[in-house]
Amino acid sequence: MHAVPPKDIKLHAKSKTLELIYSDQQQFELSAEYLRVHSPSAEVRGHGVGNGVLQTGKQLVGIKGLEAVGNYALKITFDDGHDSGLFTWEYLLDLCQHYDSYWNRYLAELSKAGKTRHANMIAKG
Repeated sequence: MHAVPPKDIKLHAKSKTLELIYSDQQQFELSAEYLRVHSPSAEVRGHGVGNGVLQTGKQLVGIKGLEAVGNYALKITFDDGHDSGLFTWEYLLDLCQHYDSYWNRYLAELSKAGKTRHANMIAKG
């Protein structure tokens, strides 16, 4: 199934969130950090199954810019310089619909690796 783009996209710079509003009145707010650590780029996902790179220290990351790519994706430029991931409409909707499970999995992976969401900090355990 081909996902339709959101009816409206709002960037909230102060709260560092991206609001996605769909035609069926569903709306979601995704933090810049959530989007950054789930970027579909090769830098984050790796170049094959199981080759992903755990993103750490991204709690304070923000979004610098948004750019539509054709009719199928959104390019997000983050203020840490990352801009190589194309978020297809399907992928964005998937991130919205599975937010809790994806976020909890990310937090568990950080914990398992002894890493933290904070920049330049070492997790104590």
